[in-house]
Amino acid sequence: MAPPAPPGRRLRIGIGGMSIASSTFSPHRTTYEDFRITRGEELLNRYAWTVADDGLAELVEWVPLVHAASLPGGPVERDTYDRVRDELTDRLRRAGRDAPLDGLLYDIHGAMSVVGMEDAEGDLTDAVREAIGPDALISAAMDLHGNVSRRFAERLDLITAHRLAPHEDAWETRERAARKLVERLVSGTGRPHLAWVQIPVLLPGEKTSTRLEPAASLYGRLAAVEAMAGVVDAAVWVGYAWADEPRCRAAAVVTADDPVLAVEQARSLAREYWEVRRDFAFAAPTGSADECIAAAVASSARPFLISDSGDNPTAGGAGDLAHVLGRLLAHEELAAGRVTALHAGVTDPAAVAECCAAGPGATVTLSVGGTVSAGTGEHAAPCEFTGEVVALWRDDAVGGDLAAVRSGGVTVILAGRRTPFHTRADFGELDPRGYDLVVVKSGCPEPELYEMAADWRLALTPGGVDQDLTRLGHRRLERPLYPFDDAESDTPDLAPRLLTR
Repeated sequence: MAPPAPPGRRLRIGIGGMSIASSTFSPHRTTYEDFRITRGEELLNRYAWTVADDGLAELVEWVPLVHAASLPGGPVERDTYDRVRDELTDRLRRAGRDAPLDGLLYDIHGAMSVVGMEDAEGDLTDAVREAIGPDALISAAMDLHGNVSRRFAERLDLITAHRLAPHEDAWETRERAARKLVERLVSGTGRPHLAWVQIPVLLPGEKTSTRLEPAASLYGRLAAVEAMAGVVDAAVWVGYAWADEPRCRAAAVVTADDPVLAVEQARSLAREYWEVRRDFAFAAPTGSADECIAAAVASSARPFLISDSGDNPTAGGAGDLAHVLGRLLAHEELAAGRVTALHAGVTDPAAVAECCAAGPGATVTLSVGGTVSAGTGEHAAPCEFTGEVVALWRDDAVGGDLAAVRSGGVTVILAGRRTPFHTRADFGELDPRGYDLVVVKSGCPEPELYEMAADWRLALTPGGVDQDLTRLGHRRLERPLYPFDDAESDTPDLAPRLLTR
């Protein structure tokens, strides 16, 4: 058990981590340039509570290490992973030379895949634990779509995850992880018991939105479990469906000072998840691209939102598939301009460069899409069309240069780099509310688009994050696993394990 914080000395707590979700089915490869690397004051400034005037800053000297965060994508190149891991562990060792670190706020996602590895967070956490030493407490803040292997969890002291999907509570989760860590260190109560259990269920995120049942009730229970006397935290993970690794599955962890209570509550959460597994459904009506487009054109709801879910870059898709663009241009009403659509956005730096060279108002003939995904199937074929450049905006912090091209009633935004379209501002000078249809490469819409849409459909499109998991071809998952296997008579072992280190 860690001793109480010495009187007259502020706690020294490091902050660092590596955060990305990686689809092993995506042809994209994530390199060092894809990460936003923060250090020093820039890193501290990510977290409002490091300087908040609520007493926490007086108790803690926050020690910025390094944090690497990337838009989800394909697997991380091994040399990129090694470079970030080595910097993080080197900084941990250096930070502890003058005075030991009391703890680490470990800010990660939990679904990172690295080329040639099968449990990247397990490997990273082994290295972090070795660097910081056995006495410091590590508190991990995670995405609920992360994976929680035993190797990974047993190296930690505290662990929590988002309780909302979409993740409107991401910063609240990080702050909870930090405050729980400080509480343990100040009190000297040290490491609680971690009751860990994996659940043989693996569902796509768009089936587990906490806006709907059964996820709303399941996740809604967590605060009540946390409030029990003796419980420190409770978390449930959906797991990451687009990586083909044995660790990919749902999980529950309850941390508590009472080991019996920890096991009891973890078992209860796991059993509830298993019992309602068949009740999870997509967050909106679904269909193929053509079916969703037809429904949107026929509807009077405006704007009508369609999620191009299989190529969603914020889940790990390459973001370069023009499959839906081709289906929009093939629709008679849209091609004739009697119905309008805004599609955001297809990643194609060469096409953007052509538009920038031609300038606004120019007519261009483009071959768009498949820049990374070429050769991965019929859905990766480029889309050829002629249109007018109607807008250009340069040097976006995420998307680089962007161009909007209109053909008939269809306006498509082309991006120089993979980028999400989650807010009104992401569309630049184009107002999505002025179009009949709005298509975005996403899953469940983020709050601003969700509020804007008069109606929406989830298009079950192909790509590296295909919602139809059976089309992807997983081979390395630990089986049996729902929905890949669903023998009614098979009752899984849902007995939590108390982890020690």
